Amino acid sequence: MAYEATGVETILAGGRLVETRRVFEFEADFASDLRCIPMAVRFKLDRCGVKLSLKQWSRIGAGQRFALADRACDTANEALAYRATLLGLIEGCDAGEAILLPLEKAPAWADTSQVPPRIGEMIAALGVKPISVAVWTDLPVLWRFALLKLTRPGHDNDNFLPAMYEFGLCQ
Repeated sequence: MAYEATGVETILAGGRLVETRRVFEFEADFASDLRCIPMAVRFKLDRCGVKLSLKQWSRIGAGQRFALADRACDTANEALAYRATLLGLIEGCDAGEAILLPLEKAPAWADTSQVPPRIGEMIAALGVKPISVAVWTDLPVLWRFALLKLTRPGHDNDNFLPAMYEFGLCQ
């Protein structure tokens, strides 16, 4: 499968993402060794079109996991290099084959014309103040991505409310 740039670069602030190399406070319980895949890396996986299992992630050495968390994946060229590095690491640690995914041409986190319905539904279910379109638009890209990931159907999504507090979206 050939990697193709998506046009997401036009959405990124100055061609660079905001806060892509950070572990959020709601992820702090595994931040010391990155035993789980942090949101910043999940974002990069989506950017480069690779599905990575927790088993594969855990087979990658801790130093390499931290390097992946810190590595830039903002531009199309960086995403391509990130993907090549990741595929090499997966192959080198005998963790099974990587699954390549198509890149989203218009990811929901990039749409600033509305707050995604999934987020609105989660907020309503929790009884917290809704997010306005203006606030959604002003959130850093990674925050919007994280909030969407934390509202996936079929998941516990226990970190959604802590993320809302961390991002200053509820009191």
